[in-house]
Amino acid sequence: MIITGTRKGIGRYLVDYYLERGWQVVGCSRTDMEQSVTGYRHFCLDVADERAVQAMMKTVMSEFGQVDALINNAGIASMNHMLLTPLSTVKNVFSTNVFGTFNFCREAAKVMLRAKRGRIVNFATVATPLRLEGEAAYAASKAAVESFTRIMAKEVAAYGITVNAVGPTPVATDLIKGVSKAKMQALLNTQAIKRLGTFEDVANGVDFFLKEESDFVTGQVLFLGGVS
Repeated sequence: MIITGTRKGIGRYLVDYYLERGWQVVGCSRTDMEQSVTGYRHFCLDVADERAVQAMMKTVMSEFGQVDALINNAGIASMNHMLLTPLSTVKNVFSTNVFGTFNFCREAAKVMLRAKRGRIVNFATVATPLRLEGEAAYAASKAAVESFTRIMAKEVAAYGITVNAVGPTPVATDLIKGVSKAKMQALLNTQAIKRLGTFEDVANGVDFFLKEESDFVTGQVLFLGGVS
């Protein structure tokens, strides 16, 4: 399994979660892990760097021989009024969230199709269907991920590869630390289940798409918390 954005937050949790369940886990982030993890292989790279991603995939295939699952967790957000958001920020958000997801999806699919099987899980966000003010760039980037997920699913279905996405509600990570309590409560009030998400909630959604029995589920975006 390859997981992107593993240094902290959801990605870091998923490393431990899937190691405990017997997976061989490979991950990446821009910097080293804060502490070593037994049985885990880490790469330092920018997910938007096409050549770096290709080099990583070549090394993974050399060391492990296959890729059964890819979890595209790496992502960055910008929470600001669009009138106050510089273009450079928008480019950075799209670079990681869209181009990084594309790079890993393409390179993983290339090796998965040889085995005629594979699971790809991308990350969306409830900020898109909720059309959250102050998150125009972030929500737009994840809308692109949603569209890409649905179309890629059709393009690789014949090779036994499923492509789906999980859209978490806010989880207590660095991604939301700059959001005021009032704004966060207003956001939670739009959900059917009015609480923050947890790492366990996210892992549960990912697990569903990874299951062998989910081979007939593809091109879907699963929003958590009762958001539609």
